[in-house]
Amino acid sequence: MKAFIFGLVLATGIGLCTQARAEERKPNVIVIVTDDQGYGDLSCHGNPILKTPEMDRLYRESVRLTDFHVDPTCAPTRAALMTGRYSARTGVWLTYGSRHHLRRDEVTMADVFKRSGYKTAIFGKWHLGDNYPFRPTDRGFDESLIHGGGVVGETPDYWDNNYYDDFYFRNGSPEQVKGYCTDVWFNETIQFVEENRERPFFVYLSTNAPHTPLYVPQAYVKPYADQPKQRALFFGMIASIDENLGRLRSALSKLSLDRDTIVVFFNDNGTNGGVTLSKIGRDTRNGWEVEGYNAGMRGRKTSRYEGGHRAACFVHWPGGGLDGGRDVTGVTAHIDLLPTFIELCDLRFDDYGRFDGVSLAKALTGEAVPERTVVVHDQGRFGQPLGDGLLIKDKDYCVMRGSSRLVGKELYDLSTDPSQKNDIAEQYPEMVVRLRGDYERWWNRIAERSDEYCPFVINPAKQKTVLISSQNLLGGEVAYSQRSVRAGLGGEGWTFINVEVPGRYRIGLRRYPRESNLGIRAQAFPWPSAPETHSKKKDVRTALNVVEARLKVGNFDESRPVAATDEEIVFDVELSGGQQRIQTWFTQSTGKTSAAWYTYIEPVVSQNN
Repeated sequence: MKAFIFGLVLATGIGLCTQARAEERKPNVIVIVTDDQGYGDLSCHGNPILKTPEMDRLYRESVRLTDFHVDPTCAPTRAALMTGRYSARTGVWLTYGSRHHLRRDEVTMADVFKRSGYKTAIFGKWHLGDNYPFRPTDRGFDESLIHGGGVVGETPDYWDNNYYDDFYFRNGSPEQVKGYCTDVWFNETIQFVEENRERPFFVYLSTNAPHTPLYVPQAYVKPYADQPKQRALFFGMIASIDENLGRLRSALSKLSLDRDTIVVFFNDNGTNGGVTLSKIGRDTRNGWEVEGYNAGMRGRKTSRYEGGHRAACFVHWPGGGLDGGRDVTGVTAHIDLLPTFIELCDLRFDDYGRFDGVSLAKALTGEAVPERTVVVHDQGRFGQPLGDGLLIKDKDYCVMRGSSRLVGKELYDLSTDPSQKNDIAEQYPEMVVRLRGDYERWWNRIAERSDEYCPFVINPAKQKTVLISSQNLLGGEVAYSQRSVRAGLGGEGWTFINVEVPGRYRIGLRRYPRESNLGIRAQAFPWPSAPETHSKKKDVRTALNVVEARLKVGNFDESRPVAATDEEIVFDVELSGGQQRIQTWFTQSTGKTSAAWYTYIEPVVSQNN
């Protein structure tokens, strides 16, 4: 009898402890970010053509931030999301030229979750640096499967990636993965969730779709065959994401994790394919819709007007009461998500003063969003020489407070003019002065360290081979994608390295990356594509008669001839410690010069800290 009672008490105690542990477990978090899908590119937001049933279901079941804002381009949005700080404060205000490197002293969302016992992972697009100390695995992520650069097929990505059966980087090393890119990111997420279902996890699921190039299986495109070709492809890519969103949510339900997982869905900037805008002079990004759907907003991706930075944001957490389809009004932004997660998940963090964002935890459960001023800006300068890539004051900004929008010198009230057609600056000069003052204070904060570089770090103990692609260069116009490399585009340029471990290094200069096995003077093979999976694009492949290569770094400055069979010109260089500028040149027989498209830096012998 005593044994029975003891056993009963023990069993009851174990049951209570198990229940207590279950109750104490922190919620899981999955953040889903799509690339170049706009606020109007969802049927739940009124799009009359595009069908997004799974996004619509999440919309119906979530708490919705109805006045949510991001940066007008992708890398800045991601920097702000990861840090809870304005992107320019973190060193990120462009998508290339090393001005997309997230400063190494920033604390990321993954860092915060990991320090609180979460298993962390990223699948898809990172776009905040491809080398140490900027890689996801350097920034708090336990697991990482990403493509290089900002888009599959950009210059830093693995050569000839085409969205299908590509080589992606798993924890920093290339690995071929079967399947269409969007399917891969969701498959990896589902597998990670299954493997870590017994402990809290944080997943950053960041799709490269529906960013250009617009490649997607034709089955997703057929329902939109009556649309202009590019829009049909764009909608097809969103349809693929939508289907995968449904698969992920079904997996969470089957694992009984749906109630205890916070799912956040938002887009990273305004639409880039869902609408055609009216021209304002030669400007095609700040007008009003003339074809397609933009939810009545003015502007698209890169625009300072509402269509460039207003985004969808759905937050779903049934176990925390964040469900049922409720709207939260008031200006909110990507910088608010990290402080919100810290409060919702009771994460360990005590430096709230570093945030520009605020916690929305109370607003999500019924309180009003605190009134404040939020600023967005676009520093993009595509098609122009980059120079030092410094911040430009007064360039393409919007100051938001309540329904007021100061767009440069223009003032709009969205409560009466949501399409931003009537500038009321002359009628309300006091509001202009107030918001302009907010801009000045904001600028002084974000520009404090804007003259600093985020150099490539040379430390073989952390990363043996450092690859600098032409997209990372400052100075002239960059070869932004592998199509640009194949065509021989790109100008002169430089960047900076910080040598943490001085010593002798081998620096190799190439026209094409090593995995291509192509010579410097070679013409690239045709880009791999198939009619049923790839829209037809002009494939310009230009052979360049390069006759000389030159490298200048620190006090080293040498030139070497290039022979017809050379794939790489190698220099042995004694690198001193500290930050120094590195510049390369390829000189053609015509006398034209451009930077090497790919530069590899690795130790001559193994070195340790």
